[in-house]
Amino acid sequence: MLVMAGLAAVLSLLAVLSHLGGGSLAPTSERTGKTVLPGFAEQRAEASEIRVTLADERYTLVATGEGWRLGGRDGYPVRQDRLAELAAGLEGLVWDTPRTDDPGKLDWLGLGDPREGGSGALIEVIGQDGESSAALITGRKGDNIYARRPGDLQAFRVTGDLPPLYNSEAWLDLGFLDISEDAVSALRLTDSSGASLFLQRTIGASDQSFLPAPPYQGYRLVSRVAVSAPALALTRFLPIGVKPAAALKSDPVGRHITQTHDGLEIDVQAYRERDGYFITLRAIEAGEGAQRAAAINERAAGWAFELTAADWADYTPMVSSIVRMPG
Repeated sequence: MLVMAGLAAVLSLLAVLSHLGGGSLAPTSERTGKTVLPGFAEQRAEASEIRVTLADERYTLVATGEGWRLGGRDGYPVRQDRLAELAAGLEGLVWDTPRTDDPGKLDWLGLGDPREGGSGALIEVIGQDGESSAALITGRKGDNIYARRPGDLQAFRVTGDLPPLYNSEAWLDLGFLDISEDAVSALRLTDSSGASLFLQRTIGASDQSFLPAPPYQGYRLVSRVAVSAPALALTRFLPIGVKPAAALKSDPVGRHITQTHDGLEIDVQAYRERDGYFITLRAIEAGEGAQRAAAINERAAGWAFELTAADWADYTPMVSSIVRMPG
C-alpha cells in the first residue's frame, strides 16, 4: 500500500509540475524529424521547370541551356542566388510539429490551396518527362514556416527556410548595372520635342557641377538641382519589371546617353506605354576594356525595363526645364 501511495504521489506531483511549468509535450508525428522532400537533390538535378502557383498569380522558372529563366525558354534570366536559396531550402526542410488538419483553419497558417483561392504557395518541381516529381504547399506566419502535401490536410510547422515566393518579379536578375555617381562625366539629352543638350563635369566635381558643354556652352542653367537628377539617373537604375523590347507599342519619347570618365557609354531610349514606363539600354565601350559593355548588353539587349513614373521622369526631362537658350 505504501508503494502504491508513493507512486500515486509522484504521478500527482509530475502532473502539477507539468501544469505549472507549461511542460506539456509538443504533439509529434511519425513524420516529425524527417525530410519533407526526400531525394530532392536528385529531383532537382533532373528538373526542367519549377512552378509556383499563388491565388492571384502563377509563374514558372524554366531551365535552359543558358541558365534558368522566368516564364519560358525566351524569358528573362532569374537571380541565381535566389534560385540556389530555393533549392537549398526545399532540400533542407524537415517536418516539425503537426498542426491542424481542419480545412477551415489552413488559410490561417498560409496553407490554403492557392488553386482554390487559398493563401498558400504551391511549389511543383517538374522533371524532364513533364511530370511533377515533387510538390508542396508552403506558408509563412510570423517567424514560422508551415507546409503540407497537396491533397493532405495535415499541416506541419517545418524547420528550415525558403525565399519569399509571393512576387514573380523578385526573381528577375535586374542588378546587372552598377555605376557610381563619381564615375559619370557627361550626359547627352534629346527630349520629346527634339531639343538636345550636352552636359559635362570634370573628375572629382560635385553632383551639381554639370554644365552645358559645346555646342551648348552659351546656355544658362535654370538650377543646378535640375541637372543632377537626370545626369545621375543611371546610377539609380531600379527596374520594377521587364518585357521583350519587341513588345513595345510606342515610339521613343526621349534619348538619354550617359558617359563615364573611363569610356563607358550607355544609350537609353524611353517609352511611355499603356502598361507602364519603360526604357531600353545599349552600352558602348572601346578598346580592351569593353567587357563591361558586353556584360551589360548580354542582360539588356532585346529587353525593355519598366520603371516607376518618378524614375522614368529623370530620363525624359524637357531641355527647357534644365537650361535657358542664350539671348
